[in-house]
Amino acid sequence: MPIIGIDLGTTNSLAAYFTPEGPKIIPNSFGEHLTPSVVSVGDDGEILTGKIAAERRFTSPQKTASVFKRYMGTKKEYKLGDKTFLPEELSAFLIKKLKEDAEVFLGEEITEAVISCPAYFSEAQRRATKTAGELAGLKVDRIVSEPTAAAIAYGLHEKEESAKYLIFDLGGGTFDVSILEFTRNIMEVRAVAGDNYLGGEDFNDILIAAFLRHNDLKESDLTEREEAAVYKASEYAKLHFSKNHFIAMQAVVGGETKSTEFTADEFEVYCQPLLLRLKNPVVRALSDASVRMADISAVVLVGGATKLSIVRAFVGKLFGMLPASVINPDEAVALGAAVQAAMKERNTAIKELLLTDVCSYTLGVEVANVRSGGLIQTGLYSPIIERNTVIPTSRVERYYTMHNQQKQVEINVFQGESRNTRDNIFLGNLNIPVPLGPAGAEAVDVRFTYDVNGILEVEVTTVSTGEMAKIIIEKNPGTMTQREIEESFAQLSALKIHPRDRDEYRYLLEMGERLYQEHMGDERGMIADALAEFEEVLDKQNRGEIDAYVTRLREFFESLEGS
Repeated sequence: MPIIGIDLGTTNSLAAYFTPEGPKIIPNSFGEHLTPSVVSVGDDGEILTGKIAAERRFTSPQKTASVFKRYMGTKKEYKLGDKTFLPEELSAFLIKKLKEDAEVFLGEEITEAVISCPAYFSEAQRRATKTAGELAGLKVDRIVSEPTAAAIAYGLHEKEESAKYLIFDLGGGTFDVSILEFTRNIMEVRAVAGDNYLGGEDFNDILIAAFLRHNDLKESDLTEREEAAVYKASEYAKLHFSKNHFIAMQAVVGGETKSTEFTADEFEVYCQPLLLRLKNPVVRALSDASVRMADISAVVLVGGATKLSIVRAFVGKLFGMLPASVINPDEAVALGAAVQAAMKERNTAIKELLLTDVCSYTLGVEVANVRSGGLIQTGLYSPIIERNTVIPTSRVERYYTMHNQQKQVEINVFQGESRNTRDNIFLGNLNIPVPLGPAGAEAVDVRFTYDVNGILEVEVTTVSTGEMAKIIIEKNPGTMTQREIEESFAQLSALKIHPRDRDEYRYLLEMGERLYQEHMGDERGMIADALAEFEEVLDKQNRGEIDAYVTRLREFFESLEGS
């Protein structure tokens, strides 16, 4: 059974597998490479994913969720109709769809996958990504960073000379910068930086804000369907700036067609705050790696948002060179994940490669200090594993008791770069007993072990007794415990998933509903008649008649889209 590679994206997701000719993308039920990262609950209670769900973002926004990757590893809940889901549960539906498409295409059962995640994902977010794969019924032993996967896809490790590359990965919802150095068969990640809340969706938000401002509207004034219509208009405008210097953005609000015109220059001015946010992680990654811009051999663009002309122009100006993008930036990560899967299978067609990655954030514990006059200062941060430390790694630090006759030591684990724990992210804690004695007489050794998947194990040992306590951070904010995973798996398995072999039919029905709401007059009547006739054809269950009608209906709907 092959191990597949999965790129679980904010906007789109896709899967790939390895062949003798190299990695290949697995097409979905529509024969397409990209599956929209959207989940919806149908009126019949069915779980809908991908292209079908994306249509319902405009007709049933209250039952549809997207951009949930940004909230992986948190307790944010999405209420879709009468059902409520966590981000990793929604992601599990997508992964399950990719798994099913792979099984149909390859003709084999798929039980294992390598899943990618942003390099700047926290420990909690990485664990949530792994959990999503498990909820989808897959074994996930390997989580690979998206920039590393993209570098593998580009074959940068196969270059003969030593070189340094910067991977500029801007997806729909996250941004990563990775500095990678290659020496023969060694691929070393020197540093990573990023922003987990910056991506293509933010460029949409810029256009939406300008549209509302120009039309003297407030977002709170819009209905959910009007919000969806404005979003769709912003997406169209954003994507077409690369081909046009001038774009008109239109949407029906309050029964009236509202319109705003933008030039590419105006769009660039609006986006200056976002471009500045893109620059900061680049500067930080170069600094952490002790690498100058002049030392970079090439800049590789990854992620769908790098197709925006404004982003490509920004990167070209920043580095003074044309960025590399010979591989479709939407597909590079999935292709690299497939190569990583083949490495895990020890495929003989893969050139031997030693990968080293780094810890994205500093990891440490909360401590207290005794100041002059005996005043105790609490809430201080003691780093154990510094950011951009090569992983896997294991580091140990010794800490002493603060009080006389202290019975136990509480270890609070944090992630972040601030010297005060209140400004960092709490990951979990554990307590360990110590023998009674004067302050400073007893000590504990705290060992952090961080693996290649970004999973942290904390081991605490009382030095005098040898007693040990251990956790694999079970109390992360938003992270599901093993019991919760098992319960969620049972609940998700009981839900009715829309059958793959009827995807085309359901998609056309949902597309028709959207077009009906968008059009007026005679066209609306024609759409209603076509949908009613299609439903009658479906009821007859004559496959030949259905397929013939599907072709005509698709052509009719596509003509309306272009009008």
